[in-house]
Amino acid sequence: MIRTFSLIFACLISLTCNSGGLFAEKPARPNILFIMVDDLGWMDLRCQGNERLHTPNIDRLAAQGMRFTDAYSAAPVCSPTRAAVLTGLAPARLKITNHIPDQERFTPKDAKLLPAPMLNHLPVEHVTIAERLKEAGYATGFFGKWHLAGRRVPKKQGQGDLRFYPEKQGFDVNLGGTAMGGPFSFFDPYNLHNLPPRKTGEYMPHRFADEVIQFMTAQREKPFMVFLWNYTVHWPMEAPADLIAKYKKRELGRLDPRYAAMIESTDASMGKIFKSLDELDLSKNTLVVFTSDNGAFGGVADMHPLREAKGYLYEGGIRVPMIARWPGVIPANTLCDDPVISMDFFPTMLEAAGLEADASQPLDGESLLPLLQQSGKLKRSEIYFHYPNYAFHQDNRLGSAVRAGDYKLIERFDDGSLELYDLKSDISEKKNLAASKKELAASLKAKLVAWRKHTNAAMPVPREKETRQR
Repeated sequence: MIRTFSLIFACLISLTCNSGGLFAEKPARPNILFIMVDDLGWMDLRCQGNERLHTPNIDRLAAQGMRFTDAYSAAPVCSPTRAAVLTGLAPARLKITNHIPDQERFTPKDAKLLPAPMLNHLPVEHVTIAERLKEAGYATGFFGKWHLAGRRVPKKQGQGDLRFYPEKQGFDVNLGGTAMGGPFSFFDPYNLHNLPPRKTGEYMPHRFADEVIQFMTAQREKPFMVFLWNYTVHWPMEAPADLIAKYKKRELGRLDPRYAAMIESTDASMGKIFKSLDELDLSKNTLVVFTSDNGAFGGVADMHPLREAKGYLYEGGIRVPMIARWPGVIPANTLCDDPVISMDFFPTMLEAAGLEADASQPLDGESLLPLLQQSGKLKRSEIYFHYPNYAFHQDNRLGSAVRAGDYKLIERFDDGSLELYDLKSDISEKKNLAASKKELAASLKAKLVAWRKHTNAAMPVPREKETRQR
């Protein structure tokens, strides 16, 4: 477990997510600010232990709240995770299991398996957290990357199918949410059809920060929910020139100076927002969640000690940073090592707002309030992953995974092989225990198979038996 507390603090207090309910009461109808950075790796913050980076504002957020050491994205790529956050449903159940749109060029020419069929949009029939909170009187704003609206229309500045935009899924405002997975440019003009130019050369995270502040200011007399899903730190690698020059002078190892600069600039934009919350006297009753949609892009980040990166079922692809702050509810300077996953955000925000889940609808996540308030444990014993598609790099093997306690099992679909790792002693997933712990591996595989059946997960098919229609 990573710990970044000072020695003095560590001696004075020892609070973990397994402690008693010291903060059992929560104020009614909090504001919610949900921040998801694109492609930010688990080790890409100073508070996570990376001293080569400068992230003072996010580090301060962690010091004021709870940092999760074992948080996971629902998938090793972006679109499935985004859909999971919005609906509380697993990508396998949603049939959104890859970055949108899934493309034939992702499939290696010599692949034995063809990827599972999937949807290239989030159907409006799914009830989102924005719709639930809007019905309860919340103002809802979306800023940044959506990537759930089908293929982009050529020569339409990133426009996708407007039927599947945030405005159709419960958001009052949508600024920048399109079919794009990454922007044409991080500098104004961005050439996105719903992000009009403002100041030539302005860096995108700062533009979104100003827009979020304007929205919060306008809605300060009523509860609001803001989703800030930054396009940074996704490709293309672009950042302010002075920051790139700063990091070029440092010893960064595998870190790309442009990537490090993008992270610092994004952190600075977070600082503007957090400062505004204080000035508006909104911090005390605002639940702030900070996380990433998947692991970092392997070509620019240093994933150590995790194995692999974005697009893989290894820890480097799915373990992500996560921080939650809610003064008076979430104790400051706390760590939690319970495994949590993207689907948990839906029921967590629902319960925080005083709303109940619809018992007639499936829900694959679990409210994290017992962990956040230190009042109890989660009911589940496992979390699951399903990635039956090829990533953009074509290098991953199709499979599913389950984490139960300290153990993680990966099942490979091409040959049926199993990989079993003890993440407590082997976070780098170097020692496959499947042969030495056959009973445990078999038990976890049985649970994985049952879960796929429960979610009606789509599976890949042998190339010679292709029946899918695109």
